[in-house]
Amino acid sequence: MIRNRNSSFFENALLMEAFKSSFVKLDPRIQLKNPVMFVVFVGAIFSTILLITNFSGFNLQIVIWLFFTSLFANFAEAIAEGRGKAQADSLRKLKTTVIARKMIGTSETSVIASELKKGDIVVCEANDIIPIDGEIIEGIATVDESVITGESAPVIRESGGDRSAVTGGTMVLSDRILIKVTCEPGDSFIDRMIALVEGAKRQKTPNEIALTILLSGLTIIFVLATVTLYPYYSYSISQSATKVSLTLPILISLLVCLIPTTIGGLLSAIGISGMDRLLARNVIAKSGRSVEAAGDIDVLLLDKTGTITFGNRMATEIIAANGVAELYLAEITQMSSLSDDTPEGRSIVALVKDKYNLRGRDLSGFHIESVPFTAQTRMSGIDIREKDGNVLKSIRKGAADSVKKYVEAGGNAYPDEIEQAVFRISNEGSTPLVVTENEKVLGVIRLKDVVKGGIKERFAQLRKMGIKTVMVTGDNPLTAASIAAEAGVDDFIAEAKPEDKLQLIRNEQADGKLVAMIGDGTNDAPALAQANVGVAMNTGTQAAREAGNMVDLDSNPTKLIEIVEIGKQLLMTRGALTTFSIANDVAKYFAIIPAIFAGLYGFGGMNGPLSKLNIMQLQSPESAVLSSIIFNALIIIALIPLALKGISYKPSGATQILRRNILIYGVGGLIIPFAGIKAIDLIINLLHLV
Repeated sequence: MIRNRNSSFFENALLMEAFKSSFVKLDPRIQLKNPVMFVVFVGAIFSTILLITNFSGFNLQIVIWLFFTSLFANFAEAIAEGRGKAQADSLRKLKTTVIARKMIGTSETSVIASELKKGDIVVCEANDIIPIDGEIIEGIATVDESVITGESAPVIRESGGDRSAVTGGTMVLSDRILIKVTCEPGDSFIDRMIALVEGAKRQKTPNEIALTILLSGLTIIFVLATVTLYPYYSYSISQSATKVSLTLPILISLLVCLIPTTIGGLLSAIGISGMDRLLARNVIAKSGRSVEAAGDIDVLLLDKTGTITFGNRMATEIIAANGVAELYLAEITQMSSLSDDTPEGRSIVALVKDKYNLRGRDLSGFHIESVPFTAQTRMSGIDIREKDGNVLKSIRKGAADSVKKYVEAGGNAYPDEIEQAVFRISNEGSTPLVVTENEKVLGVIRLKDVVKGGIKERFAQLRKMGIKTVMVTGDNPLTAASIAAEAGVDDFIAEAKPEDKLQLIRNEQADGKLVAMIGDGTNDAPALAQANVGVAMNTGTQAAREAGNMVDLDSNPTKLIEIVEIGKQLLMTRGALTTFSIANDVAKYFAIIPAIFAGLYGFGGMNGPLSKLNIMQLQSPESAVLSSIIFNALIIIALIPLALKGISYKPSGATQILRRNILIYGVGGLIIPFAGIKAIDLIINLLHLV
C-alpha cells in the first residue's frame, strides 16, 4: 500500500543499495549532470594523478576525502532514489496476471489482461480483479481499491457520472459492470506510478535549473580565484623570508572547500524527496514542477460536486403537511423510495430507518407496480394494487411544480404551508421533493448536497497561508451561495460552464497568480490541464486523471493543504540549505586561507599579518586543509536526513522565512564549520595524521 511506504531513511537494505549506487554514479557521464560535483570529481582524479607522481601520506588523505565528498553526494541522491525504487517494487506486486473476460459482440471470451487494447470491452462481476484501467459504461458496483489507496472501505463506481473510472488491480465486490479499456498495456495507472516513483521521468524544475546555474556561476568564480592564487603565491614567497607551501593538492582542496558542494551534493535529493513525501500521503505528482508550484499558489479553484460536497444529494429532513402525522409521512416516504435505486432514493430509506426506526413492510399480499422517474413527469413512486387489480394506494414523490400540477389535476388542493416549505428549502440551497398519497400532498423531503466534514476548518488554514479559495459550480446562485457559506470558501462562481472555469484560471494567471485546481469530472479536464497545479481526484473520470499533474488517491480535496505544505517545505529546504552552504563556504575560507598564508611576509621566524585571521588557531597549513576537506565531506552526510525529511513548515510570510533562514541556517552555517573544523584539527594533530 502506498500509505505504508514512508519507510525509515536508514533501513539496512536501503543503505546497502545506496552504497552500491554511490560507486555506480561515479560514471563521468552521470557526474557531468551536476557541475559543482563534477568539479569535485575532476579534482579527485587530478589529485590521484599527482599522488602517483608524488606520493605522500598527506596527499593520500586528500585524495581519499575528495573521493568521499563525491561518494557522499552520490549517496544522498541514491538514498532518495532508493526509497522511490523500494516503493516501485511494492507497486509492482500489485500487477498480477489477470484473465480478463473480453466482450465480443454479445458473447465473452477469456484473454490475458496484457492482450487487452484501448477500446476493448470487458465484463467484471463480484470477486473479479479489474484487469486494466478503464471506465464503466454499464452498471454500478462496489469496488475494493485498498491495493491503491490503502483504505479498506469499498467505494461505489457507476457508469455515466464522475465516478466511472476504475483502476487495474482493484477488485469488484458486488454486482456486474461493463468496462471500456482506456489505456494500452504498459501504460496503465500503476505502470505510470512506477515510472514516476522510480524517478525515471523526473526532470529538473525551473527553480532547480536556475539554482544549478547560480551554483555553476559561483563555482566558476572560485575556480578563477583559486587559479590566480598560485601566481600570487609565487610572487609573494620571493618577497618573504618565510617559506609557504602551496601544492596543487592543497589548491584543489581549497577549491573544493570553497565551491558550494553542500547544496550541490544535496540538490537532487531535495527534489526527489519532495515527490516522495507527497507519495507517502497518497498523492502522485507527475512532475517536480507541480510540487514546486504548489508551494507558491495564490488561488485555489474547487469544483463543488464530489470535491467540496459528497456529490450525491442526501435526504436530511421530512416536513409533514398540516394534519399529517410525521410518522405516517415517514412510512409513505419510505414506500415511495422502495424501488428507487438512485443515491437519493437510498438516502431517503436510510433517513427513515435511522430517524424513525422503520423497517421494510411486508407487502407480499399485494401487487407492487413501480413507477419510474421520467423527464416528462419528473416524479417516481409505486402503485400498490390488491390481487383483483384495484389500486389501493398511489404513492408519488417528485419536483414541487410537477407534483402541484399532478395534485390539482386530481381535484385536490396544494397546501399553502407546503408551498412555503418548498420556497424556504429552495432558498436555503437544498432540493425539495413533495410526497403524495392518492393525489393528496402529505409533506416535503429535503435533499441536500452534503458538505464533507472538516472542510471548513481546512479552508481556514488555507486562508492563513494566503491562499484564496473559489468554489466553481453549475448550480444556481442561491444553492451555490448556501454551499459556499457552509463550506467557508472565500468566493464562488455559480452556473459555471467548463469554459468559464478555464477562463477564470487564465484571468488569474494573466494577473501573475499561480492557480491550483481540484476536480474529478470530465468537464474539469480543461481547467485541470490549464492550472499550474491540477489535482485530480482518483475517484474521478479518466479524462480528469489524465489532465491533472497530480492525482490524489484518497480523493480528499482538503489534501491540497498538505500538498501546499510539502511544496513550501521543498522550497524552504532548498533555500535553507543553500543559505547554509554559502555561509559554510565563508567559514571555510577563513579557516584555510589564513592558515596557509600565516607565514607570508613574516620575518625573523615570526608569522606574517595574515596569521591574525587564523582565529581558530589551526596548527598547520596541512592540518587546516585536511580538517576543512574532511568537514566538507562529512557535512553532506550529516545533512542528508534534513534534505530528505525537509525542514519543518509553519505558515508564515516571506520576510519571516528569510529572517529564519538567515538566523538559523546562515548564522549556523558560519558557526558550525568553525567548531567542526577546529575539532577535526585537534583530532588530526592528536593522531599525528599530518
